[in-house]
Amino acid sequence: MDALNVLFPGSGVKTWIFLPPLVAFVVSTFTSMGGVSGAFILLPFQMSFLGFTSPSVSSTNFVYNIVAIPSGVYRYFKEGRMAWPLTWVVLVGTLPGLLIGYYLRIKYLPNPSTFKLFVGCVLFYIGGRLLYELTGRARAGRDKQRGLDRKFAERARRMKEEGASRSAALPPEAVVRTVSFNPKRIEYEFWGERFGFSVPAMLLLALVVGVIGGTYGIGGGAIIAPFCVAVFRLPVYTVAGAALLGTFLTSILGVVIYSVIPIPGADGVATTWPPDLALGVLFGIGGFAGMYLGARLQKHVPQKFIKLLLGIMIVALAVQYISQYFLK
Repeated sequence: MDALNVLFPGSGVKTWIFLPPLVAFVVSTFTSMGGVSGAFILLPFQMSFLGFTSPSVSSTNFVYNIVAIPSGVYRYFKEGRMAWPLTWVVLVGTLPGLLIGYYLRIKYLPNPSTFKLFVGCVLFYIGGRLLYELTGRARAGRDKQRGLDRKFAERARRMKEEGASRSAALPPEAVVRTVSFNPKRIEYEFWGERFGFSVPAMLLLALVVGVIGGTYGIGGGAIIAPFCVAVFRLPVYTVAGAALLGTFLTSILGVVIYSVIPIPGADGVATTWPPDLALGVLFGIGGFAGMYLGARLQKHVPQKFIKLLLGIMIVALAVQYISQYFLK
């Protein structure tokens, strides 16, 4: 067993070589069903369990996203569930936020505990909003969502009856079709229902998400996907692929920013914070398999369960961040 304990020089972490991919596989299988890469859970795992606390943990988390996400995106693309206009709006808004987030992390927030408090408050609101959507009082605007749930449940039943060889097939109306695309508003159809969102509002959300994602290396999917579902009333079946692809592209830029742009820290010394590539790739390998599985399973799982799962995970992470700040 000792022979399988490996030291990763880039981070100073020493752990069982199969632990990173195993943890990433379990986490990403569930989170990818809601358009979340799982990086927002893996980062505190690296900091608390593996003892990896330098700013390089953020860029290492980006490496995980780069390796893990393509499998999940491929499944959503293959099944026609990529909301491309949403993807590009999220990407345009997120990219400048990444640079701002990196600057804040190195220049003004070298101690992660203070910023964890802020992130914890944001995530607590988002997770709480998702859980509120499951209560009896949150009924307005949910008819479309329930209709999609019934259609997906019926389709899943038929797919099981038809056999595994045809399980990937979805009807023509279960693909995303753009209806209108202009600087003010975007609308698209999915399974006979029309959904839309304000472009300026989504750009503003993406900018804030980029700042948070650039600071902690979470890519932003953990924040933007639940927000799109809870606030913009978009179906999680169409948000998931767009959020994952946006996270993938911004993670590439995140690794570049952390690796090549030196910023003076609290001590006045300018340096870069490149990732531990070996550790990030190991996490990514497990995430790659988990995201592919999660994307395949998503059409069999009701939106209610996905919302409940994401809500509980996000609230739990928020409580951990907030409690760590006050109990330090």
